[in-house]
Amino acid sequence: MTDDREYHIGIAPGEIPKLVLLPGDPDRARDIAMKFFDNPEEISKKREYWSFKGKWKGVPVAVCSTGIGCPSAAIAMEELVKVGCTTFLRVGTSGAISRSVNAGDLVIFSGSVRDDGTSRQYVPIQFPAVANPEMVMALTKAAQDSGAKYHVGIGHSKDAFYSEHPDYVADPEGTRRKWEMMRSSRVLATEMEAAALFVIGHLRGVKVGTICVVIGENVENEAKIEGKPPIDELISVALDAITSTKR
Repeated sequence: MTDDREYHIGIAPGEIPKLVLLPGDPDRARDIAMKFFDNPEEISKKREYWSFKGKWKGVPVAVCSTGIGCPSAAIAMEELVKVGCTTFLRVGTSGAISRSVNAGDLVIFSGSVRDDGTSRQYVPIQFPAVANPEMVMALTKAAQDSGAKYHVGIGHSKDAFYSEHPDYVADPEGTRRKWEMMRSSRVLATEMEAAALFVIGHLRGVKVGTICVVIGENVENEAKIEGKPPIDELISVALDAITSTKR
């Protein structure tokens, strides 16, 4: 008998619900399951991929961590699609770009600037990274119903976390100009996974959305993250949204 578990995530078809939250941090995946799911159950723990299943308001749901960045997130999505998952929400933290966005606000990505390398290995840079419209609408409604402070718009995905701050790069003025260009283009916030997830989701014919909570100051002013806002509001909005979609 052959083992039909996927190589990286350690999950076989039929072991995981179709609706999946995708945080980066494995500990956050565990915390989401233990705090928010009814009858939480571990599915697999392998490398950076820690997965759990349970129910939210009677609907089967799952969570699987992706690690940091587009390469590991792409692996998770590819393998989750292979085992039958159809609907995904990236949940995590992001840095503010727009000065209208403050720490603790929720940001719903309608698309993402492809400043990563992973998505370029799938499609040319001219190809857009856009969220599934149904997911954007579901997230917007859930955020409205919760009374959360939220924003909807274009995000930004990058590969190098520390490259956002001028002190860490060879061309600090170029970095400052980059963020001003993003700001003048009305890009809301930056993170490290959404662009690849959007592209792969489109190519594989599955639904993908992204909602993040904003941490800290505007990116070029923050050399070190000092504390993080709670994620309870973020996760409850995400779960309400993903369970409201057509399956």
